[in-house]
Amino acid sequence: MTTPTASATSTSGAQPGSAGTPLTYGPTVGDVVGRVLADLGVGHAFGVVGSGNFTMTNALRAGGVGYTAARHEGGAATMADAYTRMSGKVGVVSLHQGCGLTNAMTGIGEAAKSRTPMVVLTADAPAADLRSNFRIDQDALVTGVGAVSERVYGASTVVADVIRAVRTAITQRRTVVVNVAIDVAAAPASVPGPVTADIVRPRVRPDQDSVARLLRLLAEARRPVFVAGRGGREAGPQIAALAEATGALVATSAVANGLFTGDPFALGISGGFSSATTAELVAGADLIVGWGCALNMWTMRHGKLIGADTVVAQVDVDVDAVGAHRAVELGVIGDCALTAADALAARQADRTPTTVGYRTPDVAARIAASSRWRDVPVDDISTADRIDPRALTIALDDLLPAERIVSIDSGNFMGYPSTHLGVPDENGFCFTQAFQSIGLGLGTAIGAATARPDRIPVLGTGDGGFLMAISELETAVRLRLPLVVVVYNDSAYGAEVHHFGDADMTTVTFPEVDIASIARGYGATGITVRSVSDLSAVSEWVAGTTTGADVGPLVIDAKIATDGGSWWLAEAFAGH
Repeated sequence: MTTPTASATSTSGAQPGSAGTPLTYGPTVGDVVGRVLADLGVGHAFGVVGSGNFTMTNALRAGGVGYTAARHEGGAATMADAYTRMSGKVGVVSLHQGCGLTNAMTGIGEAAKSRTPMVVLTADAPAADLRSNFRIDQDALVTGVGAVSERVYGASTVVADVIRAVRTAITQRRTVVVNVAIDVAAAPASVPGPVTADIVRPRVRPDQDSVARLLRLLAEARRPVFVAGRGGREAGPQIAALAEATGALVATSAVANGLFTGDPFALGISGGFSSATTAELVAGADLIVGWGCALNMWTMRHGKLIGADTVVAQVDVDVDAVGAHRAVELGVIGDCALTAADALAARQADRTPTTVGYRTPDVAARIAASSRWRDVPVDDISTADRIDPRALTIALDDLLPAERIVSIDSGNFMGYPSTHLGVPDENGFCFTQAFQSIGLGLGTAIGAATARPDRIPVLGTGDGGFLMAISELETAVRLRLPLVVVVYNDSAYGAEVHHFGDADMTTVTFPEVDIASIARGYGATGITVRSVSDLSAVSEWVAGTTTGADVGPLVIDAKIATDGGSWWLAEAFAGH
């Protein structure tokens, strides 16, 4: 996370009058809220503007903060979540009071579960107006989904209140909701000079004894495996260097996918998305070290990837995370990058030679041949009018530019884009699935694209999730994003179809929808794909991006053949 610094000044706000002529007025608390957030260096803001957050949103914009108007508050919240994950800056969501906040709650819940350090700026009903149609217990709602509820109390405290919220978001890696009652927001306030605050996420250095114990476990191991999670995403080089010195294979949880791209001893994603080779090599470890990784049921396949005699260690800055999902032999409280660097430095000081460990030529050959799902031979299940989702995804992997940022919605399909689409690094994959909600994909892709405009954004989504969030396709079209939306269309909520087997499926199956035509109605390019040969239109679209043409979004309505339930689905439902 970059350190917020003073970056802008602003004058008193203005809002349009009824005839379109700006009406000037004295600064208010709402103006100061937006101004201070801008001064503290927050990144981009997303939202839906209503009367309650109009002034605060314009104050943000006047302070130099970019703003994207979403079509739904839920989309705005997920955009800010994805933006924060991919940019390293604090994203902001701007919401109306009451219904604006409730509309955004699933996105806020996902961010809170993922410990995304973003700020939700929401209006609130006046404390004295107990009969307001907008009145709900916003504090209880926010804390109920795991976010932190903060409040601006008045003109005399507004600067301190906003700084406190941003500091909590950054230093504690929390999603913070700042409530500003509309009567408080309208109160007069003096605009301060540029606000600065020294806000840096603390980096916890591990104690020497813990590092020494970790090194002893590594020295005793013959087949160590490192699994990096969300907390290890900023420590890739350090973890990789220690792994090379100690003979460890490296893998990631889903959210850290891409962290070790290019490493010949990288196994890819550990857990439900693992190939058979990856799962076998992880399960064969005699030592597993989680680096900022929960080692939960998803990453360890409900413990099946941990052998009976395997030693487990965990490195994390959060003491509550250590041992939360399974017993560990050693818990190291420390920043992943510092811990790995200190361990490597201690080995070098002792002149400990590099260990072969698990990094044998035979293992390297197995990883190269079959650790990636796209390299595993399969029987093509395509029919005359339905394409095998694996064949589809592999073909797209070859057609789309390598410099991409892949976002994933939830559903039976989700393993295919997660494992068959390569990504250049950990900043090329955005996985907003801690809450397992479908319908977050479009918002995720737009937020990720805003954070990384240098990469082609790609979204993998199902027909259910896409139609649930389709209002945000207009946002992508309006922004002229070169977004590739791959809709794995089985005309169903596929996870439920495959999970419940022979039950009555009329509640989760639907008539076929011409999604390509709907996309064209929004102003996107829409194509229907039933076979690999139909992907020629994708090649034409890609060619347009290379010439700098204003191509806008491409929606691929892929009519997929049934896979009988994807390989990862059984693992997922085993925990339900």
